[in-house]
Amino acid sequence: QDRYALIVVDSATALFRTDYTGRGELSERQMQMGLFLRQLTRLAEEFGVAVLLTNQVVANPDGMSFAKDSTKPIGGNIMAHASTTRLRLRKGRGDNRIMTVFDSPTLPEADCQFAVSGTGVCDPVE
Repeated sequence: QDRYALIVVDSATALFRTDYTGRGELSERQMQMGLFLRQLTRLAEEFGVAVLLTNQVVANPDGMSFAKDSTKPIGGNIMAHASTTRLRLRKGRGDNRIMTVFDSPTLPEADCQFAVSGTGVCDPVE
């Protein structure tokens, strides 16, 4: 087939963070997020659709202040186990961005630089 399909879910954990607040609702929130992620997995498998999730990060209080990256993704193990390949995006100099393969069963950990311009994604600006 020459068909391509993509589902994009922006800020996947945002609704769960606003609907369930505090540690008292953490278990329910994680359970509902797990059900949502499982439904996305089923759609991907049944219809051959790629799924792209974006997620928020928070400061890691366990991280040392001099560490290279003191942030961690929201969603915990539920989000991590539901994802096949996880990428981390961060701002570089100017319009440049840096994408890091954070966790993948098929790709080695590596960085890639690119830029975002008015015409779209392009080579990084030196």
